[in-house]
Amino acid sequence: MEIHTLVNERFLQACRRQRTDVTPVWFMRQAGRYDPDYRKIRERHSLLDICAEPELCAEVTMMPVRKLGVDAAILFSDIMVPVGAMGLEFSIRENVGPVIAQPIRTKEDIENLRPFTPSEALPHVLTSIRVLRAELDIPLIGFTGGPFTLASYMIEGGPSRDYLQTKTMMVSRPDLWQTLMDKLADMVIHYGRAQVEAGASALQVFDSWVGSLSVDAFRKSVKPFMTRIFHELRKLDVPLIYFGVNTGELLGDFAETGANVIGVDWRVPLSRARARVGNQVALQGNFDPAMLFAPIDVIDKLAQDILDEGTATPGYVFNLGHGVKPSTDLGVLRHLVETVHAYTPRQTGQGAR
Repeated sequence: MEIHTLVNERFLQACRRQRTDVTPVWFMRQAGRYDPDYRKIRERHSLLDICAEPELCAEVTMMPVRKLGVDAAILFSDIMVPVGAMGLEFSIRENVGPVIAQPIRTKEDIENLRPFTPSEALPHVLTSIRVLRAELDIPLIGFTGGPFTLASYMIEGGPSRDYLQTKTMMVSRPDLWQTLMDKLADMVIHYGRAQVEAGASALQVFDSWVGSLSVDAFRKSVKPFMTRIFHELRKLDVPLIYFGVNTGELLGDFAETGANVIGVDWRVPLSRARARVGNQVALQGNFDPAMLFAPIDVIDKLAQDILDEGTATPGYVFNLGHGVKPSTDLGVLRHLVETVHAYTPRQTGQGAR
């Protein structure tokens, strides 16, 4: 399948800390329930059904590209898809998230996880990427979940507020934790590599819940695995983004894992994030998704302040500090893209028109 030539590479340029004509922008969860057309599709297809049908997956992935004018597409999928391919059954419960009937708790549970070969386990995902790369003239971002976040779902059996079972395994059974994280790290490496080989131009690791850990716990029980993952994925020569929620105290360690781009949530000003990560990585973020419900003039001012901070140093991609909320107005998102593209920051370390 022919790969379409990229016309707009400003997202990739910013990830590589190069000058851009305007600031690039895309949104986490930019394909989702805020879009009436997506809601119509969901009336007939489950999230996992969409993931499993390449043509439908490609259509949903491209919706925000056509409607919002963003500078990057992100593959429509779910971080748990490869976990299911490893033999751990799960379902997606509406307004809850992934739910696992038989969580991982024992050595036998971990040993029962199947080896992961992307071309055999998830050929439809790779086909979706090839279909998209034949259509898109902007970069396609592939993604995986971070091992900690995946492990937390697998051990807790679903979303958690306190991660009691997960943290208990980390400290009381470090042997089990090591085995599980090694398996998940291997999966992330293989899955990320396969997505790039299929045509993804960048990869984002969503470690959504790793911010629940202390700095010491992250350094001891997660950082070595993330460092191994990014060491291997850097051989692909594509931008690698590492993102988690409530991870302000971990940002310095994030930058030491080998990721090229560090995602920042809305809790930490970009200037402070930059001071923590240094100048050798790009930043992505960090508009508060809740502020998309504010008056337009307030949204514009908040976005401009973020742009002034983000572009002070080369290497900045505008994004939200987490995903688009389902009740967000599509027109507001379109306006925000236009605002980001049109605004000339006070400082032009990155470059803008």
